[in-house]
Amino acid sequence: MNKLIFIFSFLILQSCATINSKPIVEKPRILISSDIGGTDPDDFQSMIHLLMYSDLFQIEGLVSSPFGNGRKKDILDMIDLYEKDLPELKPQFPNLTHPDSLRAVCKQGTKLEAPYKGYDTATEGSEWIIKCAKNTTDQPLWVLVWGGLEDLAQALHDAPEIEKNIKVYWIGGPNKKWSINAYSYIVKNHPNLWIIEANSTYRGWFMDTESPKELKGKSYYNNYIQGRGALGKNFKNHYEGEIKMGDTPSLAYLMNGDPNNPIGESWGGSFTPIKHSSRTIFEGNSSKKDTVAAYAELEWRFKGPDLPIPQDSTCFTLEISNQTWPGYYLGNGIYGVRYSSKKPETGSYFTKSAIPELDAQRGQFVSITPWPGKTTPNDYPLGSNWYSDKPAPDLFIGDQQGAKTISKHREAYLMDWAKRWQSINK
Repeated sequence: MNKLIFIFSFLILQSCATINSKPIVEKPRILISSDIGGTDPDDFQSMIHLLMYSDLFQIEGLVSSPFGNGRKKDILDMIDLYEKDLPELKPQFPNLTHPDSLRAVCKQGTKLEAPYKGYDTATEGSEWIIKCAKNTTDQPLWVLVWGGLEDLAQALHDAPEIEKNIKVYWIGGPNKKWSINAYSYIVKNHPNLWIIEANSTYRGWFMDTESPKELKGKSYYNNYIQGRGALGKNFKNHYEGEIKMGDTPSLAYLMNGDPNNPIGESWGGSFTPIKHSSRTIFEGNSSKKDTVAAYAELEWRFKGPDLPIPQDSTCFTLEISNQTWPGYYLGNGIYGVRYSSKKPETGSYFTKSAIPELDAQRGQFVSITPWPGKTTPNDYPLGSNWYSDKPAPDLFIGDQQGAKTISKHREAYLMDWAKRWQSINK
């Protein structure tokens, strides 16, 4: 009898514990692909932010995917600084990730942009994306892309089955311009990928026209960061401490709000599903009469000699606004080059080549918002999980589509970060 009473009492206690306990929320699994150390120093700022919030995530990969001189060492250097400040951060945030765990998942990705076909050869970074995506778990792997899509495109090419296991938040805009061939491969071959393509929304993170004075980009460093540890000292090296961190919205998206609902509110913005990705093919030159969507894929194709060279050979260059893009041989005497405008613009271009038919070609175009604009015959059709910047006029800041869906949360996320800085003594 006493044994039965004991068993009954134990079951009641277990039931009460289940009712009163909160469900365990798993930390999001994330992999960062960053062009840190490349053409834009803002990734260093974003990496500092990530490390200071590492307790909120399962960080499975830190991949160096640079345009320019950036390398895996740039990530490792930031982890070394984080390790110096960790003793002061730990008392208030005891679950911050151990530096050695972070070092173990640093990988070197591609160092060059993809050729016309959109992929090239596997890298340590692309293989790590595949490995992490194939890990058996109920959670998706969030691939947060802070630069070009090359390593992601390579991973999807080499292991297309991982598409169903990943969710992507990509900071597009200027990164799309430099990564247009990899983007073209993904959008054409993986239209059902779950992805947020943030071409302009992310700019609300650092466009501070509506912020209180103490939170403006030039004030925040002086008020909350200056003099605080090794990380604070390093922060001053990038944009002289002025807040940019243009890639951080991808992380903030997972910190506040429901990440499975891109149309809802979050620190990383609010988005809308899009059914097509805008694409225009010009057979020959374009003119100022040609109007396209900003952030669209533009492609110029020129006729030339049918040369006995491999497809994807670089044969000419196209220059717009003092920046140069490689043009490729497509076969059968056809040559092509792709470009994407990072904002509304009137663009002028010219070509250079040792092949006379490809040299000194000139033209213009006009790109406008909202993206993705009206459908055209060459657009890429998309599945049901491709999201991008909201087009409502009242959500623009200047010409930046959707930016107010982030800027409205500026005080909340910056003051949350300020609390973490305050745990590091001056």
